[in-house]
Amino acid sequence: MRRLMETLPRLRRDHPWLTDVLLVALVAVPPVIRPEPGWRPVWAQTCVYAALVLPLLWRRRRPVLVAAVVTAAFWAQYLGQVWGQEPGRGAVALAAVLATLTVRGLRLAAAATLGAAAVCVLLWIPAWQRTYEGDPGARGGVLTPLAVGLLLAGAWMYGEYVRARRAYIAEFERRVAAAESERLALARAAVAEERARIAREIHDVLAHSVSVMVLSAEGGRLMRPADPAAADRAFGVIGATGREALGELRRLLGVLRTPGPDGPDGIATGTGTGAGAGADGPGRDPASLPADLRRLVGRLDPRGTRARLDLRGDGGGLTADLTAQTYRIVQEALTNIVKHAPPDAAIRVRVDTGVPGPGRLVRIRVENTAGDGGTPAGQPASPLPSGRGLAGMRERAAPYGGRVDAGPTADGGFRVTATLRPDQPKSDPDAESEPWAVTS
Repeated sequence: MRRLMETLPRLRRDHPWLTDVLLVALVAVPPVIRPEPGWRPVWAQTCVYAALVLPLLWRRRRPVLVAAVVTAAFWAQYLGQVWGQEPGRGAVALAAVLATLTVRGLRLAAAATLGAAAVCVLLWIPAWQRTYEGDPGARGGVLTPLAVGLLLAGAWMYGEYVRARRAYIAEFERRVAAAESERLALARAAVAEERARIAREIHDVLAHSVSVMVLSAEGGRLMRPADPAAADRAFGVIGATGREALGELRRLLGVLRTPGPDGPDGIATGTGTGAGAGADGPGRDPASLPADLRRLVGRLDPRGTRARLDLRGDGGGLTADLTAQTYRIVQEALTNIVKHAPPDAAIRVRVDTGVPGPGRLVRIRVENTAGDGGTPAGQPASPLPSGRGLAGMRERAAPYGGRVDAGPTADGGFRVTATLRPDQPKSDPDAESEPWAVTS
C-alpha cells in the first residue's frame, strides 16, 4: 500500500492523461442509458451522455470550450427532460469542469459556468416540487437542488485549494532554486577569493624570496675575490631564504590539496582575507611579528649597516590575520626595493601598531634613499621583472579599511606608507601598554 501511495503521484505527474481517463470513468460509470417511462429515447440519451462525458478528455487543453460544451449539454438535459427530473451525470460533469477552470485560474469562465448551472437548477426546482408533491414526507424537492449546489460549491473550493497548493509548491521550489543558486554563487565567489588570496601569497613569497636570493647571489659572486666572508654570509642568506620560502610554499600548497568542509573544488575557504593559509607562517603570530620583521629586514642587510627597523606601539590585541597582512605589506615593499633601488640605498622600515582602543591604527612606512646611483658590474638594475606589488598591498589593506600610498621622496628615493584600521574591542584607557620599543 505504501509503495502504491508513492507510485500514484509519480504516475499522475508523468502521465496526466491517466487522470483524465479515470475522471471520465468516474463520470460515465455506471451508465444511465436505458429505456424508462418519461425518458427520451436511447439515442437521445446517448447523444447527451456523450456530450457530458467525452469532452472531459480535452479539459486540460481546451478548458473553456469543454466547459461550454458540458454546460450546453446540461441545459439540453433539463430542457429536453432526457432523464426526466433526474440530474444524472450532468452535475458531476459540471463539477469536474468547474474544478478544472478554478485550478487554471480562469475564474471568469468558472463564474459563468457556475451561474449558468445555478440558473438551470433554479428552473428545475418547480419540476422537482411537482414530482414529490404527492408525498408529504418526501424532501427531494429541497434536497436535490441543495445536493447539486453543494457539489458545485465543493468543486469550486477544491479547485481553489489545488491552485493555491500548486502555487505554494511552485514558490517553494523557486525559493529553493534561488537559495541553491545563491549558495553556489557564494561558493564560487569564495573559491575565487581564496584562489586570488593564495595566488597573492605565492606571489609575495616567490617575489621576495627569489629577489633576495638573486641579489645575494650576485652580490656574493662580486664580493668573493675581495671579501670571502661576505660571500659566505650572502650564501647563508640564500640558504635561509630558500628554506623559508619552501616552507611557506608547502603550507600554501597544503591548503590547495586539503579538501575544505565548506568550499568546493577542494579549497578550504576562510572568513578573513588571510584565513586558511599557513596558520604558522611568518607574521601570523602577533607575538612573533617583531622577530619575523627583524629577520625579514636582516636578509637584505646581513651586516646591519644600511637597513634599519623601527617598531613602535603595543603588539597586544592584534589578530593573526592583521599581523600577517602587516608582515606581507612590509615584505612586498622590501621586494620592490630589492627590484628597483640601487644596491647601496639605505632602507628604513617603521611599523607602529598603536595602542588598543577605539580608533586604533596600524601604520607602516617603508622607504629607501636614492643611493649614489651606482650599480656594480654584473649587477642587474632590476633582478626580476616588475609585478603587481602595489595592487597586492592595497588588496591586503582594503579589508581593514586601510589605504596604501606610494611615491618618490624629495631626495630621489621611494616611500610606501600603509594604514590599517583593526577592529578592536574597547579597552581600558588607563591601562599602560608595553610597546615593542626597539630600534634596530
